[in-house]
Amino acid sequence: MRCQLNRQDRGKPMNRREFLQHVAGAAGVVVAGPSLVRAVGNQAGADGMPQPCPPTAWHKHGIVLEATEPWEGGQIQNFTSPAEPLDDGKWRIWYSPRGKGFAIAYAEGTPGEPFRKVPAVCTPGEPDDSEFAIGHLPDGWKPTQVVHVRLANGRHRIYFWAHGPEILRYLAAESDDGKRYKVVNPHRPVLWHPNDRAARGIPTPDGVVLTRTPGSRPAGEPEAPSRLISNDATMIYRLADGTFEMYSVGLVRLPAGDAGIVPEDNIPGYMRVVDRYVSEDGLHFEGRTRVIQRDERDPVDQQFYHLSVTYTPEGRVGMLGHYRAKAQTMDLEWCFSSDGINWHRPHRLPWLPRGSQTQPDSYGIYPPAGLVQHDGKWHLFYTGVNSAHNGRHSHGPARSVILYATTDSIWAS
Repeated sequence: MRCQLNRQDRGKPMNRREFLQHVAGAAGVVVAGPSLVRAVGNQAGADGMPQPCPPTAWHKHGIVLEATEPWEGGQIQNFTSPAEPLDDGKWRIWYSPRGKGFAIAYAEGTPGEPFRKVPAVCTPGEPDDSEFAIGHLPDGWKPTQVVHVRLANGRHRIYFWAHGPEILRYLAAESDDGKRYKVVNPHRPVLWHPNDRAARGIPTPDGVVLTRTPGSRPAGEPEAPSRLISNDATMIYRLADGTFEMYSVGLVRLPAGDAGIVPEDNIPGYMRVVDRYVSEDGLHFEGRTRVIQRDERDPVDQQFYHLSVTYTPEGRVGMLGHYRAKAQTMDLEWCFSSDGINWHRPHRLPWLPRGSQTQPDSYGIYPPAGLVQHDGKWHLFYTGVNSAHNGRHSHGPARSVILYATTDSIWAS
């Protein structure tokens, strides 16, 4: 049954009370082209739309978290994952080790000081009696790209992509205490990747089929519905009215001879776009809508790798995955929406520029779930990489670390 979202306040800008109920995330910038600085010199654009602070308003503070434990495999990321303020200047940063298989964890500490790291203990049965455990996760399925959400009833929910033999699907797990989580239903996930065994041979709404050979789907496991087959890079948010919206990346096949087909890309012949979904309960999503894709103002190799959203009284501020397939670089582009559907991209330039070749964010910047306003500042804990998206080039030994930036305001003064 189609989920009906008919409350009158949905899709409208939040008022301040609603915003304070929802704040989560962070952002950063140090230097950008002069055109962006000039463009945000006034508080509002010609159409009255709010404008971002100039890149010079941001201050980078360097690395706050890097791989130090054997189970991290030398690489970590907080891409799609939230950062949550704690007491006494401490933070909880949800993240994913990514150098030795897949896993999820969180780290707690104060920027500039050592963080305490807590990896998830995953079991196919009941969750382990530990600080962070995930139960009812089939054996051999490994989680990554965790999103943490507090539910209206006080319970906790996490979402993550699970990787396993013929498995690539987006799961939800819930907990009463924020420690022991149980996967809701591993065989009826929130999303399926095209390469998951339940999605093979089934076209997406855009007609994309990556693998036509059927997988060994067990009896009783349903086929993936076309509308819920999505590529990757997924963010989920609980709105002030208790409903949910999700932004995930879809694939569009490019016609033969299209100038956007770039051999350097890891899936040449496809273009990444951003779709929005809605849900009453955060488990069953409907209303898939294309909200961002390349247009005539974009370069031919422009693609969009993700959309991270921050909810403010003025509207939704987006950190858009500005992916240049030819150069294999990933930047954060500022965008804005009052309803989550119509997104404005007035500048189309990096809002948080990458560092020089000597810096850990020289090739790519990947955002968390959103910006965090806390203690009079806006905070961003983000993933920086010094290697190309396809992994074929790097500025020195490849690294993936978590960095930190702050600004007094995200708005133009």
